[in-house]
Amino acid sequence: MIRILIAEDQALVRGALGALLGLEADIAVVGLAADGRQALALCTQLAPDIVLTDIEMPHMTGLELAVCLAEQGAPCRVVIVTTFGRSGYLRRALAAGVRGYLLKDAPADTLADAIRSVHGGGRAIAPELALELWGGGQDPLSERERQVLRLAGEGRSSADIARQVHLSEGTVRNYLSEAISKLGAGNRVEAYRLARDAGWL
Repeated sequence: MIRILIAEDQALVRGALGALLGLEADIAVVGLAADGRQALALCTQLAPDIVLTDIEMPHMTGLELAVCLAEQGAPCRVVIVTTFGRSGYLRRALAAGVRGYLLKDAPADTLADAIRSVHGGGRAIAPELALELWGGGQDPLSERERQVLRLAGEGRSSADIARQVHLSEGTVRNYLSEAISKLGAGNRVEAYRLARDAGWL
């Protein structure tokens, strides 16, 4: 029996995924989490084989969850199911050790087959995304530039960002300036939009 933990912030989608996978004879849904932080705690308690997670969630994204699980040496494998069909997200997911990356509009049997494949040691990447991966541009941002740009995109001032990430305000401005320059943007708002659209945030 393949033990699954589902992490999804939309209750309707979370319930639907749980119900669909619960119909499979060889899959047991052992836990449901509304965000990445809750999923991380449940992984310790429930020891699932597979964590099925969305990317965008409160408190901790699916990508951050995958990184934390890898850093902890957790034996579970991560499969992302998302609406974000962008090569930037896929590149970051693969770098975080994610074994599966599917889109939410995939047929239910595709999801079950992907889970079986990943559980067996394979990978499961949506074919259209695998093709895009070869043609997509490389992410030019450093992790710190990505962090401050994401906060700037939320409307935070440089002073607010500096307090949150424990840097000086001047250092934050330097990171933002670097990000704006790398992306060829006119300002931090445009840089955030460009990076977000490319899947780099």
